[in-house]
Amino acid sequence: MTDVPVRPGSYWMEYGDGPAYPRPPDGLEVDVAMIGAGIAGISTAWELARAGKSVALLEADRVASGVTGHTTAKVSALHGTVYQRLRSTRGPQGAALYARSQQDAIGHLVAVCEELGIDCDLERAPAFTYAETAKEAHTVKAEAEAALAAGLPASYVTETGLPFPVAGAVRVEGQALFHPRKYLYALVADLERRGGQIFEGTRIVGLREGEPCRLTTEDGRTVSARDVVVATHFPVFDRSLLFARLKPHRELVVAGVIPAAQDPGGMYLTPEGSTRSVRTAPYGEGERLLIVTGEKFTPGTGRVEERYERLQQWTTRRFPEVRLTHRWAAQDNEPTDGVPFVGALHPRARHSYVATGFNGWGMAGGVMSGKLLAARITGEKSPWTDLYDPVRLRPVKEAPSMMRFQAAAAGHFVGDRLPFVTGGGPASRIAPGGGAVVRKGARHVAVHRDDAGELHAVSARCTHLGCLVRFNDAERTWECPCHGSRFGIGGEVLQGPALHPLERVHDLKETEEGDDA
Repeated sequence: MTDVPVRPGSYWMEYGDGPAYPRPPDGLEVDVAMIGAGIAGISTAWELARAGKSVALLEADRVASGVTGHTTAKVSALHGTVYQRLRSTRGPQGAALYARSQQDAIGHLVAVCEELGIDCDLERAPAFTYAETAKEAHTVKAEAEAALAAGLPASYVTETGLPFPVAGAVRVEGQALFHPRKYLYALVADLERRGGQIFEGTRIVGLREGEPCRLTTEDGRTVSARDVVVATHFPVFDRSLLFARLKPHRELVVAGVIPAAQDPGGMYLTPEGSTRSVRTAPYGEGERLLIVTGEKFTPGTGRVEERYERLQQWTTRRFPEVRLTHRWAAQDNEPTDGVPFVGALHPRARHSYVATGFNGWGMAGGVMSGKLLAARITGEKSPWTDLYDPVRLRPVKEAPSMMRFQAAAAGHFVGDRLPFVTGGGPASRIAPGGGAVVRKGARHVAVHRDDAGELHAVSARCTHLGCLVRFNDAERTWECPCHGSRFGIGGEVLQGPALHPLERVHDLKETEEGDDA
C-alpha cells in the first residue's frame, strides 16, 4: 500500500477562522442559548435573532470548525434512496412533507445569500443517485418514481455527466452547492449585528431544565436562558432515548484538481459498495476541485489508512487526470427511521430542543432546523413539525433499526467489561505513528507512540458510557465504537457525546515491560 500523496485537512477549513470569540461571562442571561455552532446551531441562532430574541451561541471549539467544516457541502433534497423508505414508513404524505421541507431549505439558503449579499461560491446544479449495475438500477428507478410522487422535480435517466457509464440514475433539478464556512461566517457576522453573542472554547457539561433553564460550562460558569437548543451533532444530553436511536458513521473524503472541462456537472451519489459521492467546487482558472466521499465505517473499527487507499484508487481510476491535494473525514448519525430528530428534547420538555440525525445531509437539514426551531420557540407552527419531532417514538417501525443500531454498541458495552478482555500487546511493540490499547494491571490504557518515539498514554475507557476506545491510524485519534465519541492522543474531546477528556496515564512501566493487552 502506498502513501496517499495528499495533505490532511479539510479544504473548507483552509478558508481560515473568523474572529476569535471569548468565553461567556458567569451568570449570562439570554432568551435562547444555542449549544453548538455548526450549521444547525448558527442557522437557528440567526433566525431567532432576526425574530427579535436575545441569543447566545456557545461552541466548545471554534465556530463552523466541527462536522460542518468537514462536510462535502451538498445542499440537496435527493438523499440516496430515502423516498422509497419514507413512503413505506411515513406514508405518501410524510414523504411529501420531507421533500417540501428539504426543497424549502434550499430555497431559503439561496434567499439568505441574496438578502445578505453572501459570496459563498453558491451554484445551482442537478443531483443524481446512480447505479452501475442492472440489479441496483431497479432500486434507483423505483426511487425516481417515489421522489417524483413526493413532489421533487425527479426523473429517471441512463446518461449523466460522469466519465463512466451508469445503468440508471435519479436526476433532481435545481439543487445547490456552496462553501459552508464562507456562508456561515457571513451569517455569524449578521447575527452579531442583530445583537447575538458568540462564545468559543465553551464546552457545556450541565443542563438544568426549568424557567429559566440553566447551563453549566466545563470551567463552572453558568448561562441562563428561557429556551435551550442542543445542536452538538450527537446530542450531549440524552433525555428522549436518542442514544439508542442514532448510529454514528464516519466517511472519508479525498479531493483533487481536475480541468474544468472534465467537471461532471452536478452532484452524484451511489449507495453501491461502500458508497461513493462526487461533486466539484470552484478552484483556479480553468480548474475545478473534485471532492469524492466514501468508505463509510463505524468509528473505532480501524484500518482507516486502507480505506483511504481504496478511495484514492477509485478516484484516480475514474478521473485519471485528477491531481489529489486533500484528504479528510466527516462524521454523521443515522436515525432509526431515516428522518432527523428536530424538536423537543424529550416528551416533557417545554423549553429544551434538539437537532440531530441528519445522516450525511446536514447542510439542507441544518437550514431546515433553523427555521423549524425558530418557529417553535417563537410560537409559530411549521408544516413539518410533527414529521421531525424527536418524541415520535414508533416502536413497531423503529424497533428493527434500534435493535440493529444497538447490537454492536451493546456488544462493546458488555464485552469491554469482561475480565478476560485484553488489548493488542505490550506498548513496547507499538511502532512510531501507531497506537493500541494495552493492559496496565487490571486497567486498559490507550497508548500512542509519536514519530519521535515518545509514548502518550490515556485511559482507554470512553468517558461517555465506558466502552473501550480504538486507534484511528490515519487521523491519529482515539474513537469509541459505541456512540462515536472521538479524542485526541492527549485525551482531549474532539467529538461528543463525551463531555470529559480521557484521563492521562503517566506511569507506563508495567505496559512497557510487557503487560500483555
